[in-house]
Amino acid sequence: MKKHYLFFTGLLALAVSCSQGPSGSMSDSDLNIERRVDSVLAKMTLEEKVGQMNQISTGGAATGPVLGNNNDMTDLRAGKIGSILNLVGAERTREAQEIAVNETRMGIPLIFGLDVIHGYRTIFPTPLGESASWDTVGIKESARIAAIEASAQGVHWTFAPMVDISRDPRWGRIMEGAGEDPFLGSMIARARVEGFQGKSLTDNNTIVACAKHYAAYGAAEGGRDYNTVDISMRTLNDIYLPPFHAAVEAGVGTFMNSFNEIAGIPSTGNEYLLRDKLKGEWGFKGFVVSDWNSIGELVNHGVAADEEEAAEIAIKAGSDMDMVSGSYLENLPRLVKDGVVDEKLIDDAVRRILRIKFQLGLFDDPYKYCSVERENELLLHPSHREHARDIARKSIVLLKNEGQVLPVSKKTRTLAVIGPLADSKKDLLCTWTAKGQPDEAVSLLDGIKKKVDDGTRILYEKGCDITGDSKAGFASALSAARRADIVILAVGEAGDMSGEAHSRAYIGIPGVQPDLIKEIQKTGKPVVVVLMNGRPVTFEWTAKNMPAILETWFLGTEGGDAIADVLFGDYNPSGKLPVSIPVTVGQIPVYYNHKNTGRPFEKGEFFTSRYLDIPNEPLYPFGYGLSYTTFKYSDISLNKTKIAFSEPLIVKVKVTNTGEYDGEEVVQLYTRDMVASVTRPVKELKGFKKVMIEKGETAEISFELTSDDLRFYNDKMDFVAEPGDFKVFVGTSSDNVKEASFKLIENGSKD
Repeated sequence: MKKHYLFFTGLLALAVSCSQGPSGSMSDSDLNIERRVDSVLAKMTLEEKVGQMNQISTGGAATGPVLGNNNDMTDLRAGKIGSILNLVGAERTREAQEIAVNETRMGIPLIFGLDVIHGYRTIFPTPLGESASWDTVGIKESARIAAIEASAQGVHWTFAPMVDISRDPRWGRIMEGAGEDPFLGSMIARARVEGFQGKSLTDNNTIVACAKHYAAYGAAEGGRDYNTVDISMRTLNDIYLPPFHAAVEAGVGTFMNSFNEIAGIPSTGNEYLLRDKLKGEWGFKGFVVSDWNSIGELVNHGVAADEEEAAEIAIKAGSDMDMVSGSYLENLPRLVKDGVVDEKLIDDAVRRILRIKFQLGLFDDPYKYCSVERENELLLHPSHREHARDIARKSIVLLKNEGQVLPVSKKTRTLAVIGPLADSKKDLLCTWTAKGQPDEAVSLLDGIKKKVDDGTRILYEKGCDITGDSKAGFASALSAARRADIVILAVGEAGDMSGEAHSRAYIGIPGVQPDLIKEIQKTGKPVVVVLMNGRPVTFEWTAKNMPAILETWFLGTEGGDAIADVLFGDYNPSGKLPVSIPVTVGQIPVYYNHKNTGRPFEKGEFFTSRYLDIPNEPLYPFGYGLSYTTFKYSDISLNKTKIAFSEPLIVKVKVTNTGEYDGEEVVQLYTRDMVASVTRPVKELKGFKKVMIEKGETAEISFELTSDDLRFYNDKMDFVAEPGDFKVFVGTSSDNVKEASFKLIENGSKD
């Protein structure tokens, strides 16, 4: 066998985490679970242990080649299956569970997994879109509802949240995460884990969460899915790992490996990531599942000669469960018997898997999730739809409102609703829709019809398809626009143009839709452009020439009603971008927390870091989002200008609603380390608060910063804060802030 040396070797001793893993004595409940786990493990044969590490799929939503006979229950009866993917329904899961409990020697219950990404039957906005709400309480509730519905159909385990940071909108899976910022991503990761897992996994309406994809999957070269990642250790730790660490701190039960390599080491076989960082430094007690066939794909990566060697590499690295490849089942027993793999590694993996099954209460009641009554009662419950509508409208970002075209009057005499997405229900659900049904969704056209007065005439025309080059529908669309008082133009991506394996080299609005936008603009009528998309798309001409633009992402089951609430002023938009929108693909990657160079851009200077043909800045920056009202920020007030490592810095600012509408504002706090042992970003988000401020009222917003908030990986890869000069910024977006200065000094220093 070949030896695999990791580029991370030796760096572990230098890296210091934000906090150590769980410590202290275990609760009586935890001790009892550990005793029961040990009791079960002691009675298992090697083959039965490996069986617990084997997950099969019943088919369904396959995200790779379906390997072998995954529907054969023979292996289940033989105790060779520990988990089943894509099997749902109270009755169907009960049938499989009865085989596991009653017809195997050990009677160990199965754990049923499904990709419950942004809702189960009630579909919420795509995760990137929902992140634009900056509403962690609402995001947590979405995950809670998804868990309630999924558990009612026998699902124990979701492969969410995806907490990958991504700075490349070409990558289709950017729609599954929280955008480009590690702080916002960490807050949202925590909220989603807590929502899925509830107060206790023993409850019958909670499901185990899975932080994925570990790690740095969002940094795939060229934005191409499954591709290579090559980043520094510092970038890995500063940018890509914090949301995963936040998930561990929130108690996440499982992790999933990413498909990519990092600097030549595929994540599924990366001992530094899995054993040293996750299970060692962070003290993670749950288990790690491979992504679909990612153990078998170690052969394609070229680090394993065959599946036997792939199984050896993966188990030694710390991958506990094999998703669908069969590599563990076919090879681990022999590898142990031949002395190649220590059985203690098998025991550790199985102990972790059994621990989760005990925490779920499956040994005490294997059928607790198999209730037809709950299934019928809870799916698409009215209260779930109500929340879906609320979080959807909070996720909408007002990008432009020139001349106060918005909000639209409900008494408008004639309203033209145009565009290929105006009457679509399926696209609103996007991808990863679990058991969501398009016919249960509310289209934009339906939402508008319910909102306007009886006397309003609505003219609907599709205009064109989302893709393709036919302009046959232009004439009727233009006719409708000319006859209308105002035009609502719904354009963007198809719902299935984002997601896994849906990378795009050109991320403009597809097909002839840009031509339709230009023709509608020529009519001279007021136009509101409603963008629907899973990823940021480029639309420079539209941004310059259309008066009003709403970024609505794909909002899910209640999308049409939510957009209508914003269009007609029943809800004042409050969303802020969780990711920068580029002017053009040539800027990518473009993100707010970049670093200065030795020659930072300076207007009028030639030999600086810049483009000749486009600006450096994105079309719309991270944190950006308008409101129907206006907010005025006071200067920043600090409790002191020098703080010791043991002291807090209190940052205050007054925000006044100077407009004509009550509105919510996301007040954002950033810092900058002016001089450090390594280069630091020009801004880093360190806090935010979403507050409702009535028109004419002023709110005082307070933040507390400590030296812990200023830590980073230094030149020796120690996680430290360094004394020196800092700036603090507070404002309405990453590029529109007030600033103040302070100094961090050593305890006892008089400097």
